[in-house]
Amino acid sequence: QVQLVESGGDLVQPGGSLRLSCAASTIIFSIMGWYRQAPGKQRELVATITRGGFTNYADSVKGRFTISRDTAKNTLYLQMNSLKDEDTAVYYCTAGRGAIPTDYWGRGTRVTVSS
Repeated sequence: QVQLVESGGDLVQPGGSLRLSCAASTIIFSIMGWYRQAPGKQRELVATITRGGFTNYADSVKGRFTISRDTAKNTLYLQMNSLKDEDTAVYYCTAGRGAIPTDYWGRGTRVTVSS
């Protein structure tokens, strides 16, 4: 049974920082990542990390967000800096057996960026 549980979502002012966490039953997947979805907008892939540690980011978050993992704790992280209003969304921790992390989904954690 695969379980992914996100935490860390909060209300934060523009320019602020936040770190999201994802507790996983296992960290051994082909690929893991973070998706986000804002009301009225399409789901967006934010960042990914492969089993070998290779990372990739959406252009909209490059230089501001960092995806990482702690293998010993079976935990995935998303460090978010210089937050903008457009980062407001529900963020989902995901994992996959292939090239795309869409096989397993967490319940999501809400991030609201507002002044």
